[in-house]
Amino acid sequence: MSEKVLLLARRRCLACDDVQDVLEPPDTDAIGPECRSCRAPTERIEVLASRLVAKNRHAAELGRLGGLKGGPARAKALTAQRRREIARHAVQTRWKRTR
Repeated sequence: MSEKVLLLARRRCLACDDVQDVLEPPDTDAIGPECRSCRAPTERIEVLASRLVAKNRHAAELGRLGGLKGGPARAKALTAQRRREIARHAVQTRWKRTR
């Protein structure tokens, strides 16, 4: 099992002054990752918390196995009418979204 420590840090964009809370490795520079909205560099204002994130390799493999089986099994179980309803809903949602 591999363990990885991440920091929950508050960062401010140097260009647009947007404030974001992000998870980052402890060795990330104080001025570094880009802003999510304008892509300018950000500065770390404060560290809110330190988190230990553990990944179990075996659990990840089991989840992937279920994911590989689940989609095709669901598609096989759906009726043609229900597939059309799902597709229609997806298209309407996509076209409502503003860019």
